[in-house]
Amino acid sequence: MLCWAFRGQCIYGRLTFLTDRGGYTDQQHMCLRNWERSWIQDTFEKSRLYQLDKSNFSFWSGLYSETEGTLILLLGGIPFLWAVAGSVTSRFGFGSEYEITQSLVFLTLATLFSAVTGLPWSLYSTFVIEEKHGFNQQTIGFFLKDAVKKFIVTQCILLPVTSLLLYIIKIGGDYFFIYAWLFTLAVSLVLVTIYADYIAPLFDKFTPLPEGELKTDIETMAKSISFPLTKVYVVEGSKRSSHSNAYFYGFFKNKRIVLFDTLLEDYSPLNKSGEPQPEQPESEDTSSESKAKPKNKKQGCNNPEILAVLGHELGHWKLGHTVKNIVISQMNSFLCFSLFAVLIGRKELFVAFGFDDSQPTLIGLMIIFQFIFSPYNELLSFCLTVLSRRFEFQADAFARGMGKASELYSALIKLNKDNLGFPVADWLFSMWHYSHPPLLERLRALGNTKQD
Repeated sequence: MLCWAFRGQCIYGRLTFLTDRGGYTDQQHMCLRNWERSWIQDTFEKSRLYQLDKSNFSFWSGLYSETEGTLILLLGGIPFLWAVAGSVTSRFGFGSEYEITQSLVFLTLATLFSAVTGLPWSLYSTFVIEEKHGFNQQTIGFFLKDAVKKFIVTQCILLPVTSLLLYIIKIGGDYFFIYAWLFTLAVSLVLVTIYADYIAPLFDKFTPLPEGELKTDIETMAKSISFPLTKVYVVEGSKRSSHSNAYFYGFFKNKRIVLFDTLLEDYSPLNKSGEPQPEQPESEDTSSESKAKPKNKKQGCNNPEILAVLGHELGHWKLGHTVKNIVISQMNSFLCFSLFAVLIGRKELFVAFGFDDSQPTLIGLMIIFQFIFSPYNELLSFCLTVLSRRFEFQADAFARGMGKASELYSALIKLNKDNLGFPVADWLFSMWHYSHPPLLERLRALGNTKQD
């Protein structure tokens, strides 16, 4: 571990600093070098501690999740909750023949249980780990209000979709798995289409990128590769976290780009020093949408670097990565529904999970998709991680081909610093866990940017 840390610190130092030292005296060079060395060590140490905290949290939260799931199975939690859902529906005059109604009540109770048991872990992650390392921008009130809103929106989507899926399985006959697959395909396409326009704005504020040099350059770059860009938005990510991101969405000729305000060096509220804001009185409503005092972290990328990051994102589109992921996802979905059709009639599966007298379709979906397919899901996850890493390298190469290697090089370093990403990782650990390659692997693949 010490070897990896030393190696990472040395390489991080060699790769990070692209400062033009022209015009400095020897004494100024020495002062600058000492400052850079101190800055490297400080950044490296912060990244190391942040990743350690996240790893420890992941271990304990994962252990709790496994323990909770095991106890639920051993103590008969699933049949117990199904019986509770049945007693609730019977009070409203719905007997056991109303399986879909009982299934919806069961699903609501299950997701509510999951939300309640997961809340302490979410609170700890946000207000202890993220707060400790300077990323959290939320108040407790805003966090809880957001959690309630997410739960309500999730139920508004999940319950109707589940009821229709169960109905299709019930009436679909021998080929129900084909109809069920087509239905889930349609739902996924609809959700992808409407999410950014109708669902995401319920949680975050989206504003058009102001007219100016950056917007003009983005439109020009999109036009150069025939990307059908219609709008460019800035999302107010700084009210939640100082982490940054960028993405595009939309089908066919209606593509849109979304930039986090924390990504834009000249736009992020976290970079606005101004005058310190007065402390808010304790009696003030804690549900305000951001903390009283910004963290004033200098972060984000300049305009050429933002264009390089978008060049990478547009590379995913140009190289067909999005379409390939959709095709793989739907092939997997069809395979799973086909195997579900084979296994759903096996009574011993239901008996093994405590259902001796009934075979509810929703329970069958849970047993088969969540438990029976568990080894397959792990293997599939690994394959998708490997594929994702390959796509990331290809998108970086695409941006390099657009002549933006130097800008992407510096942008990756800045984003890694802003997000406290650890620059090195064991190759086996990285291959299994990281859908995005570590910083040094990506910089190495970009090669010598001086030649571009």
